[in-house]
Amino acid sequence: MKKVLFSLILVALAACAQAQQRYCFIDSKFILEKMSDYKDAQTKLDNLSKTWQDEIDAKMAEVEKMYKGYQAEKPMLSDEMRNRRQDEIVAKEKEAKDLQKQRFGYEGDLFKKRQEFVKPVQDRVFNAVQKMASQKGFDLVLDKAGGVTLFYADPKLDKSDEVLKVLGINK
Repeated sequence: MKKVLFSLILVALAACAQAQQRYCFIDSKFILEKMSDYKDAQTKLDNLSKTWQDEIDAKMAEVEKMYKGYQAEKPMLSDEMRNRRQDEIVAKEKEAKDLQKQRFGYEGDLFKKRQEFVKPVQDRVFNAVQKMASQKGFDLVLDKAGGVTLFYADPKLDKSDEVLKVLGINK
């Protein structure tokens, strides 16, 4: 009986402590889209990505051309020449796939450039959120853009505009 009563008191105290916490939410996607630095970084990344994809596409087109040439000449080639041409095609295709992995793979060039261009902007937003939260006395700030599912959020809790003000950006 004492354990049950003690447990009920603990639950009640925890509920009271939770009720005193102040929280709000922000939309980091909304904030980032309002920042010209972020837009510039995204444009740079898009341009790099397109350039690199064009480079890879050109290599793959070259592989396709080599393969079609091989298919047309295959009946006239000796076994040794066939094997050599097949090896050349496979090597060229591997080169293109390696380049694709280098550019777009996990921790590839695009990832590194994203870190270089976007991370400083994200750090500014993070610091602004921390500053706003400490100034306003919030205990918890949720980001609805980061994959956190919110079934309901009172619009008066959205402090994205205040973060923009701290960043010096007007709507």
